Amino acid sequence: MYRSVTAISRGFVPRAAYSLCFGSLSPLTLSSVSKVRKLTVSASLSAAQHDPSPATSHESTTTIRWKPTCLYHTHGMCTMLDDPAHLEKFSHSCSDDFRVDISEFVNKQCQDFDYFLVLDLEGKVEILEFPVVLVDAKTTRVIDLFHRFVRPSKMSEQRINEYIEGKYGKLGVDRVWHDTAIPFEEVLQQFEVWLTQHSLWGKELGGHLNRSAFVTCGNWDVKTKIPQQCNVSNTKLPSYFMEWINLEDIYLNFYKRRATGMMTMMRELQIPSLGSHHLGIDDAKNITRVLQRMLADGARVQITARRNSPENVEFLFENRIR
Repeated sequence: MYRSVTAISRGFVPRAAYSLCFGSLSPLTLSSVSKVRKLTVSASLSAAQHDPSPATSHESTTTIRWKPTCLYHTHGMCTMLDDPAHLEKFSHSCSDDFRVDISEFVNKQCQDFDYFLVLDLEGKVEILEFPVVLVDAKTTRVIDLFHRFVRPSKMSEQRINEYIEGKYGKLGVDRVWHDTAIPFEEVLQQFEVWLTQHSLWGKELGGHLNRSAFVTCGNWDVKTKIPQQCNVSNTKLPSYFMEWINLEDIYLNFYKRRATGMMTMMRELQIPSLGSHHLGIDDAKNITRVLQRMLADGARVQITARRNSPENVEFLFENRIR
């Protein structure tokens, strides 16, 4: 896991409120959800919310001892890696959250990219959370994740406190947000270091992504919010945000039915909804599970939108969610 340079020597212990959301652990049973074949996937969730709706088809049952992700660790700030009780309670490996049997991918297609970067931002006024899950397009395995909480640059401290309490307080992660959040421009710098470590980006490539593409649920994240936040933060829009894949459009054209949003896609594919909806890291993981299922079913995941300028976006699919 990548550790940020700004996180060195900073150590924090999750408080009780964080444990309120993530600390109530019990064995969790996930059922196969495909009528055609099973796709065995396990995913991270917070205990705050999950969709208990049963799948209509049960080919097999897998019992999983779920561990929530340590959000201090995703920021390179966990100081409890030598504490057995903490390690027993929280996951510190992205690979623990997703297990896929690739032998079941009987319809899998060749893809235009080697890697997918599943992005799901949080924050309506300013970006508050920037999570990315790195997926191998060939095996659909999760390789790594990048996760940063983002501190707004144009709000007073009182407004920030109110904003975070309303957004993350009910999930019990407001403390970890305050302990770890950094300005958006620093998030981009650390993200570029992370991309470089995975050989997915470099200035010698003209600032574009290498063999990889962003995957989002809708166009809002890259089309609207990233440029808005760059403008607010007085930061130039990075060239790697010039094209992306809207999974809703891929879903529409592949399954021949509309699904406006992650929750709808998960319900229709009978994938249990796990985690806290609108906690970005959980949503990014759930979107990843939808992507894994679609790849297994044989979907070809292609670029759906391209930015010709900061204001001009070309949508490449005639049949798309509008």
